[in-house]
Amino acid sequence: MREHEASCLLVAKVLTADGMMTATEREFLAETMASLGLTDDEKARVLDLRGMDEAESLLRSRPLEERKVVLDHLLSAALADARLSPHETSAIKAVAESLGVA
Repeated sequence: MREHEASCLLVAKVLTADGMMTATEREFLAETMASLGLTDDEKARVLDLRGMDEAESLLRSRPLEERKVVLDHLLSAALADARLSPHETSAIKAVAESLGVA
């Protein structure tokens, strides 16, 4: 798994935390995957949420500044639809703790 795929998996985790993904959130995820150059196979894994544990483990080993950038991106994703649900907040906090950024 590449780091870009791992980052997108965490974005997808946050976007699906409240049990739904709005059209705006789906567009944000699609744009993120495209901008990071994910392959079709990587995109499929992200959309299926496959490899979440591996993604967090991979990103946890990255330098702190890179982990902070990932967290910033998760916040942007959660705000993509101009609403921050309690579930999205909880997901971001959990990822931050998992990545050692909290």
